[in-house]
Amino acid sequence: MENGAVYSPTTEEAQPHPRGARSGLTTCFSPGRLKWHRLALKGLQLLLSLLAFICEEVVSQCTMCGGLYFFEFVSCSAFLLSLLIVIVYCTSVYDRVDPDKVKSSDFYITLGAGIVFLLASIIFAATHDKTSAEIAAIVFGFLACIMFLADFFIMLYEKRQAQQRKPETPAEFTEPLNVP
Repeated sequence: MENGAVYSPTTEEAQPHPRGARSGLTTCFSPGRLKWHRLALKGLQLLLSLLAFICEEVVSQCTMCGGLYFFEFVSCSAFLLSLLIVIVYCTSVYDRVDPDKVKSSDFYITLGAGIVFLLASIIFAATHDKTSAEIAAIVFGFLACIMFLADFFIMLYEKRQAQQRKPETPAEFTEPLNVP
């Protein structure tokens, strides 16, 4: 009897991934936690707030600069905060924190960014010098504001739907067990 017949291998070779091996950043990136329409809104929020910031940075002169500086601060802050939320949702960081706190933070950050972006866009529109870069920044600012507020209203709607679907606890389960 040959040694090979008695002592057969006890482990199997690793099967290759059907779509190929995942490596690098793709191993920790998972956009599946957000529905596709929410992920698209988050992407548009990132893009539009970044474009508003870039267009505002191109402005070389201003006569009333207060609106420009406020718009700059808001567009940069909105971009960075929404980038942070997307990173948390799409990476393994989400698994390490409380999901309810992430959703609550997203809810209030999105609302705050939408309102302050609207205010900054209105102020900048009232104080700009009518250059093409300023007009483009204002347009992108209003579009970003719309995306933030649309995302907020979708989250609000989903939150209300979840509360309506939650069944009430029957009275028999809320009473103490050792009542005489």
